[in-house]
Amino acid sequence: MRILKIVTGPDGESHFQEAEIAFEPMGALACSEMWPVMGAGFRHFPPGFASDFHTAGMRELSVVLAGEADYEVSDGEVRRLGPGSVLLMEDTTGKGHRSRNVGAAERISLFLPLGD
Repeated sequence: MRILKIVTGPDGESHFQEAEIAFEPMGALACSEMWPVMGAGFRHFPPGFASDFHTAGMRELSVVLAGEADYEVSDGEVRRLGPGSVLLMEDTTGKGHRSRNVGAAERISLFLPLGD
């Protein structure tokens, strides 16, 4: 499974990268390794929401549950994420990223802050 990451490069700018999540057989299923999450929370972004550039307060996973958003990194690239999209935010320094809701719908995301 591939997920999207936002990272800070040596230039202080944020960039998108993709990461592969490996699955190991577990009986009839396949599971990834466990991630060290510190908790879980939900965020509601009202229709028309848009943020300015900001860094992630800590490394965190964001899973879009409803709605769509355009995420923009400081190098100018934009990616649209919708329900089921997983984003690993690692841009805790530098210029950061911004997001804006697409369309007239609200956006709801599950946030999982990661331990070291």
